[in-house]
Amino acid sequence: MARLAAGKPARKAPRVLVVDDDPGLAGVIELLLSREGYLAERAGSVKAALEHISATEPDLVITDLKLPDGTGLDVIERVRAERPELPLIMITSYSSLESAIGALRAGAVDYLVKPFLNDEFLHAVDRALNERRMKRENAMLKRGLSAAYGTWPLIGESAAIRRVAELVRKAAPADAHVLISGETGTGRERVAFALHNASPRADGPFVPVDCGALPRDGLEDELFGTRRREGLLQQADGGTLFLEDVAELASALQAKLLHALEEKVVRRSHAIDVRFIAATHRDLAAAAERGEFRKDLYYRLSVISIVLPPVRERTGDALLLARHFAEHYARRLGKRVSGFDAEFAAFIEKHPWPGNVRELENLIERAVILAEGETLTGRDLAEVAPALPMVRAAAPLPGGARPLAIEEYIREVIERFQDSHTETELARMLGIGRKALWMRRKHWGLKRTRKDVSR
Repeated sequence: MARLAAGKPARKAPRVLVVDDDPGLAGVIELLLSREGYLAERAGSVKAALEHISATEPDLVITDLKLPDGTGLDVIERVRAERPELPLIMITSYSSLESAIGALRAGAVDYLVKPFLNDEFLHAVDRALNERRMKRENAMLKRGLSAAYGTWPLIGESAAIRRVAELVRKAAPADAHVLISGETGTGRERVAFALHNASPRADGPFVPVDCGALPRDGLEDELFGTRRREGLLQQADGGTLFLEDVAELASALQAKLLHALEEKVVRRSHAIDVRFIAATHRDLAAAAERGEFRKDLYYRLSVISIVLPPVRERTGDALLLARHFAEHYARRLGKRVSGFDAEFAAFIEKHPWPGNVRELENLIERAVILAEGETLTGRDLAEVAPALPMVRAAAPLPGGARPLAIEEYIREVIERFQDSHTETELARMLGIGRKALWMRRKHWGLKRTRKDVSR
């Protein structure tokens, strides 16, 4: 809802235009909306409504069917022609249900029959505004992902990535659910978006949800919604729901998700048309065998299974990825970076990249930001990779010393920088998630000696 929480920064209140020539009903609606934190405004005719919409650009229009100079259908038709993204709700009486159905066909997102309950009204308002917000966020997300990765984000020529590309090409046009497995940082979300973007659902919403990041006590409401608010499943209707870290779902939620997936319905009455793409860094088949994940849900989600290889198994791809990211960030920052010198390129090819594509991208982004010349050199490594073991790994080791294994490297970086860097900075430096960092620190018993380093 639009109610503002104490102590949180104020957000711009949604503007709601109420089109009704009955001052009594319009006043009640305005009061209801104002109490919920909306900025409510009134218009008493079709002409006044269209002028108001043109001048103020509201976020939602609520219109009565019968107006002095026309009908609410006139408002809907004009708005649909000129502002197709603006949601409208029709208010009608029991004797005009045919007109309400006509309003939905004309483009209204909902209708309310008078007299209606306050909760029923506020739920319809919240649902309409949430739908508009989700459309905007999805448009921004798609533009951002397309700008960052292009229409085909699988950069590389190795046999391992070619196999993935072929699977994506075959799976995208189908409507079967997909399970994407792979280590942290291998690009699971990019592949999920590629599947969505190349599917018949490309014009629909792409709704990502990180099952491991959301608090468990709030994840059910986020996914399935409440009586007053739509959940992510409803918001993904007609498109794709991407479940990152699906193995983190509690068993009760797994059962509800299975029901929604099989019955294509949420909370008994709301029908949904959603393609599910799930992702995990765990072996979900093994987890299902151990009883840690529902077998029936695993089988439903893994109609098509795509396993993403780590960068260390993608021979020759690291340098191609690095060049792609260098060009991307150079364009974004308006800088001229034409390539790498031999030392920088050797480091890219030899480093094991425990954080995979994410770690590689982060390092190249930092390098482009800090670069003073057009070529990234070995000298730049000391600035962009303060974790010296990484830089040392690029050079021959004296005396035939054994190079650091991936986990040894991660542990050395944590021990060396945990008291001078925040958790976020450490995770970013390693190219891994904060949860993966926390699990390693716990496993190794690594504790900060300084308590003033912010998390």
